[in-house]
Amino acid sequence: MLKSLLRVLTITLLLISATCVTFSVRANDWITLKIKGVEGSLARNVKAHLGTLPDSSVQRRAFIFNAEDNIEAAMHSMGYYHSKISQHVINNDKKAWVFNIDIDAGPPTLISWIDIQVKGEMRNDPVFEKWLSQLTIRPGDRLNQGVYEDIKSQLLTLALARGYFDGKFDQARIAVNRDFNTAKISLYYDSGKRYHIGKVSFTGSTLEPQILEQLIPFKLDAPYSTANLGQLNRQLLDTGYFSNIKVLPLVDQVKGLQVPVRVELSSRPYHSIELGLGADIGNTVDNNLEPRVRVTWRTPQINKYGHSQETTAEWSPDKPKFLTTYTIPLSHPIDDQLKIRVGILRDKYGVTQVYNPDERQFNNTGQLEATKKVLAVIRHQRLKSKWLFNYSAEVMNENYTQSGVDYDPKFVLFGTSLSKTVRGDNSLDPKSGFFQFYSLEYADPNLGSEVRLARLQSKFIWIDTFFEKHRIVSRLDMAANLTSNNSLAEIPPSLRYFAGGDQSIRGYSYNELGPSIDSVNAEGEVIREVIGGRYLMVGSLEYQYYLTPHWRVATFVDAGNAFDVNQIELVTSVGAGIHWISPIGPVKLDVGIGLKETDTISRPWRIHITMGSVL
Repeated sequence: MLKSLLRVLTITLLLISATCVTFSVRANDWITLKIKGVEGSLARNVKAHLGTLPDSSVQRRAFIFNAEDNIEAAMHSMGYYHSKISQHVINNDKKAWVFNIDIDAGPPTLISWIDIQVKGEMRNDPVFEKWLSQLTIRPGDRLNQGVYEDIKSQLLTLALARGYFDGKFDQARIAVNRDFNTAKISLYYDSGKRYHIGKVSFTGSTLEPQILEQLIPFKLDAPYSTANLGQLNRQLLDTGYFSNIKVLPLVDQVKGLQVPVRVELSSRPYHSIELGLGADIGNTVDNNLEPRVRVTWRTPQINKYGHSQETTAEWSPDKPKFLTTYTIPLSHPIDDQLKIRVGILRDKYGVTQVYNPDERQFNNTGQLEATKKVLAVIRHQRLKSKWLFNYSAEVMNENYTQSGVDYDPKFVLFGTSLSKTVRGDNSLDPKSGFFQFYSLEYADPNLGSEVRLARLQSKFIWIDTFFEKHRIVSRLDMAANLTSNNSLAEIPPSLRYFAGGDQSIRGYSYNELGPSIDSVNAEGEVIREVIGGRYLMVGSLEYQYYLTPHWRVATFVDAGNAFDVNQIELVTSVGAGIHWISPIGPVKLDVGIGLKETDTISRPWRIHITMGSVL
């Protein structure tokens, strides 16, 4: 008591003498604070308790007068109950005063016992058990009241998120023994009964009620959880029908233990037009810049049954396309859809060269061009096991000229595919994941096709991150066309296999690798064409290192090719790149160098700029 009285008297006399001095200083230049004896989180906590520096003489007097009490509160909150504080103020007349604070923290208070008990239905909740097992606080740790308050807050938040609305703390305290510098933490929580989700009602939508009810991912009277409501919100968002979604639990309208839920919806505009401008860099045989203009017209909801359409028109000098897709929900608006697709597309494949006898070499003259018209009907289903299952019927007609002969084959392809993506997280650049894809397509002359053909394809992508900064990305593509040798020329380029490009072998341009044939044209010139292969096998292994959370460097090796039984040529490329992890996904600049010059390619190297997630 005497010590406190003397401290108050000393500081009061100091402040009285300070008020007798006349001075003029700039704003925020009234005091210079110097703290010694503490560092790190302890120093930051002391500064936080002291508060903002004064900007007037009155505030300065209060700041100095309250400093010791604030510092003691800061030390107590971090488990230091025997700290010693000495203060010294230097009056610099018209300059900022210097406030020196020297702190001897003393011995810390250690936790000797932690007792967390829960009774009620939450006691057997597996989510609570998982939370409890992940707590890092242990006996022997230094007492930190901030950590204690955070644990209390986590427990209360978890209880509310899981529907234990009647929960309360029977006991929540820290018992400190200052003589032995120990503390005991007791948290006793009574969760009471768990509430359940009641009737879900929708407002603001013109869709048939049955369609909205199909989007509810839980049954009536399911145990309440914010995760269930979040999943409902995601389902509604994924439909693309709505511009604004509010999922509101009506806790004030509880009936028994059931919480009714109201969903407020705002429909998207009836039509939307999207304009895109871009360019392909490094994806042409002559490595030119190829501009692109894309216009996309969407109608997210055509009628009350949830039909929608998306039409895309894209122009580029050599690869224009028009594609429209009409989507009809079946048993589920997202997980079961019928898609009707109509389009016309022009694309280029391989490399076309003419032999120059004077230079004794082949010179590039272009690529194999093909125009495809397509009509497809596809059923898209997401199975309960998270596999995506598609089956389809596609009618196509493709025009192209190969070895001076015009072809116009027609195909009716019946196909099915299975794919599954597993992500370690939901970010645009996942730290881990695995993608697998399998497909089978069949065409038969008896069913309207030019020749008999069976197409088999599979694709795998594996991602993993080690020790936080080291990321591995591997990829494997395999495919085969099963048909007779006499039918190969009748198989259009879009159904053959080529290699090269940013998603294949990066030292080479898009689709420029594959088997080639030589022929003589009407002018007597020798023509060499890369026409694609019956088989494909391409693998890639890439190592990435994070310089910062948003920048990484990469090095990679790609190998493989498209080939025929009698023409197999393994091609390998190596390279490096730098990647920016932007808010809309990774943007990658990669340089690939081919290690082999093929019959149609010399000086193989390419720059690739790509954007988007691998998975």
